Amino acid sequence: MENTLLCLGFGYSAQALARRLKPQGWRVFGTTRDGQLIEGVQTVQWPGSPLPLHGVTHVLSSIAPTADGDPVLASVLEQLDGRDLSWAGYLSTTAVYGDHGGAWVDEDTTLAPSTRRGHWRVAAEEAWFNSGLPVHVFRLAGIYGPGRGPFSKVKSGQARRIVKTGQVFSRIHVDDIAQVLEASIAQPDPGAAYNVCDDEPAPPQDVIGYAAELLGLPMPPSVDFETADMSAMARSFYAENKRVKNDRIKTELGVRLKYPDYRSGLKALAGQGT
Repeated sequence: MENTLLCLGFGYSAQALARRLKPQGWRVFGTTRDGQLIEGVQTVQWPGSPLPLHGVTHVLSSIAPTADGDPVLASVLEQLDGRDLSWAGYLSTTAVYGDHGGAWVDEDTTLAPSTRRGHWRVAAEEAWFNSGLPVHVFRLAGIYGPGRGPFSKVKSGQARRIVKTGQVFSRIHVDDIAQVLEASIAQPDPGAAYNVCDDEPAPPQDVIGYAAELLGLPMPPSVDFETADMSAMARSFYAENKRVKNDRIKTELGVRLKYPDYRSGLKALAGQGT
């Protein structure tokens, strides 16, 4: 049987996975809000058009939940249920862990989200695990990669190094997300959850500073978090402080990260001019 992947939400991470699978002969379909062709992949406008479910063997959902629950399960679970799927993946976030004061968390840590979005994610994960599908959950850290990172802000002169004592964030390069997903597809373990992050949680001001250094630009000014002019959304991210362990993707999936820390990832992006 030909391997066919349906990406419900053909966004940044799903596109990176498609770039790995298509050269191996996979058929890939994706959903977008406008149905435009992306990365040479046939997309359909959804909601609004019938999903191309014929022959689908693998499903990946990256569509965020709302207060009303997971929109994919609410709309298409009956269509997916009963199909002979080999693998289903759901892209969640590390926000499900909440705040741990900078301490380490792993996949066995009790889920204790501190934000509304985090609570929605926990509910969505539970719904996917209870769907009857061969589900794997991937808890993604902050995503960066080509076209998405600190360089544009640094180049614009608008970047600031926001300093909050003890604050760290975990990150992951989009290419490493794709290789984790591919490794899971190759060795399914329905019911598993994986943290997808690099080896080095780091203070955000260090990342901005290193980006400026790579570009040969002046160091962005340091601004205290308490007095920084920030949107409510941006400030909310600083309410959670944790270090996320990624041992499981290595020991169970055999993944060797291409970019194990922000320095290697940003250096590669700088070399690519992105």
